[in-house]
Amino acid sequence: MDLRFGDGKPTDEERAAVDALLGPPESSWEGADRSDADLRWARGGREARDRRDLLLPGLHALNDRIGWISEGALDYLCRRLTVPPAEAYGVATFYAMFSVRPRPATVLHVCTDLACTTAGAGELYAAVEARLGPESGVKVERSPCLGLCERAPAALAIRAGTPARPAFEDEAVQAERRSGGGAPGVGKGKGRRGRETRYATAVTAPATPEAAANAATAPEDAPPEPAPALAVPQTGDPTLTLLKRIGTTDPASLDAYRAAGGYTALRRAFALGPAGVIREVTDAGLVGRGGAAFPTGRKWQATAAQPDHPHYLVCNADESEPGTFKDRVLMEGDPYALVEAMTIAAYATGAHRGYLYLRGEYPRALARLTHALAQARARGLLGDDVLGQGYAFDIEIRRGAGAYICGEETALFNSIEGYRGEPRSKPPFPVEKGLFGKPTVENNVETLVNVLPILTMGAQAYAAIGTPASTGPKLFCVSGSVRRPGVYELPFGATLGELLTLAGVRDNLRAVLLGGAAGGFVRPDELGIPLTFEGTREAGTTLGSGVVMAFDDTVPLPRLLLRIAEFFRDESCGQCVPCRVGTVRQEEALHRIADRTGAAAAGDVALLREVGRAMRDSSICGLGQTAWNAVESAIDRLGAYE
Repeated sequence: MDLRFGDGKPTDEERAAVDALLGPPESSWEGADRSDADLRWARGGREARDRRDLLLPGLHALNDRIGWISEGALDYLCRRLTVPPAEAYGVATFYAMFSVRPRPATVLHVCTDLACTTAGAGELYAAVEARLGPESGVKVERSPCLGLCERAPAALAIRAGTPARPAFEDEAVQAERRSGGGAPGVGKGKGRRGRETRYATAVTAPATPEAAANAATAPEDAPPEPAPALAVPQTGDPTLTLLKRIGTTDPASLDAYRAAGGYTALRRAFALGPAGVIREVTDAGLVGRGGAAFPTGRKWQATAAQPDHPHYLVCNADESEPGTFKDRVLMEGDPYALVEAMTIAAYATGAHRGYLYLRGEYPRALARLTHALAQARARGLLGDDVLGQGYAFDIEIRRGAGAYICGEETALFNSIEGYRGEPRSKPPFPVEKGLFGKPTVENNVETLVNVLPILTMGAQAYAAIGTPASTGPKLFCVSGSVRRPGVYELPFGATLGELLTLAGVRDNLRAVLLGGAAGGFVRPDELGIPLTFEGTREAGTTLGSGVVMAFDDTVPLPRLLLRIAEFFRDESCGQCVPCRVGTVRQEEALHRIADRTGAAAAGDVALLREVGRAMRDSSICGLGQTAWNAVESAIDRLGAYE
């Protein structure tokens, strides 16, 4: 693919997919039939370039309807947006969920990451592949973590086409369909210009070969698969703060959300004013829940103080860390809480536009949030005059497409803007020059949802939860060798052992992975570690995003470490040499060890340490800097390869 437009022609269906998002082309310069006027002047170039950020939604539109992105389709999309085809090809091939080669309309993604691997994902993949066979019209692919770790092993079936058939329906969606209103947010998504894009998905978990095959091969007119239950073992516990509505309040009903205390926090925010909101968040001691633990109030204040406008708010809902699924549960079970929290954050920082960057593997969350946004707009809770306060704010959902690196904030900005999701060098920091080069505040879902109890109970009461250095409640994603996997809410300061007791840890515990693939292992005799940022740091490990993955003695540790190395090698964006080369060398060394049934040669561990130090010290972003963490902890704490 070079910089010139190629000879490929889009099909009528491909044109329709792009035009549904962008509207019909206005001149031959952007894909329409040539007219006499087009011979006299060029139109649309500058305006089209201003829509470069619609490249990712355009690729989704093609992939959703056709199942893959042909050269002709990519060429047409590039003409519409005045994007060089070489650049668009680089973007399309960056994401795992897109294909630029022909493939069947149905793709079955079988998760083979950590939790699913230990639950038999390898055997599931082989059985499904054998059951479906080459004549089934289904492509079976190995997938990194699907965010369904509590139901391991998991599979995700995606079927392209139009009209789309939703693979699951909530009760509210069914009621809407019966009333003639269609299915809000299921099978439909709105682009910036309000045009419709389509998709069809099915989630199967825990997966059996039969269930996964049935999800992938169900006929178009088959009834939708019912939505799976939410994974909150503590449902109904009156002491819950962040999870209190999940499982007890209808997530599709705005009235139910308001009856359960919803929008009380936003009203208090308007009473306090932007500076007052930031002061409350600062006094509460809230820090980011994505792993970096940066003070949220300081980030908001720095953004609000920037004289350059407009300001933007970005919610990072692209949780792709293996073992992490808390944000998914929040979005599926309490979507209005996120909408309200984003509105408060935008009000405090002077933003009038928010972007919710959502994992492409989260169809149920997409449906719930799309419906919630539509209801909030209809009721005056989003739009030109939020709650009659004269403040304008709206939210747009942007779907990711399978790239772990896009969890890094600047890579996420590049992705939204229509570029490859590669991290930017800092400074400048996002609070100065973030999305579209403007001041931007970026927080993940859990961080934002914590703002609601801060404003409803007050900063002092919130800060009294947890410890002086780690305030408030924390969500933990527990999976692996436990009887009750799921999302748990505990105050900071509870011990690892207390959490695992709640989850019902199995006998013969061998190790616990904290923080996911970028985290570290601890031993069974270290369960007294307090689950706080400072407590895990003193213990020589990390809390990360809240992953707690238990492994008993049936799990082969060398193969587990190899899977972690494969994950980082796959997910490296390749921008910097230490990460691009280092992740490959790490995987090669671990392959040699695994092939010798776990025995390390004399130089393998030394090589791993040297490569790990190089990645940690010189990689551009956190992916390369943390790619060695789990392997290092397994060697030093668990005595792996001794």
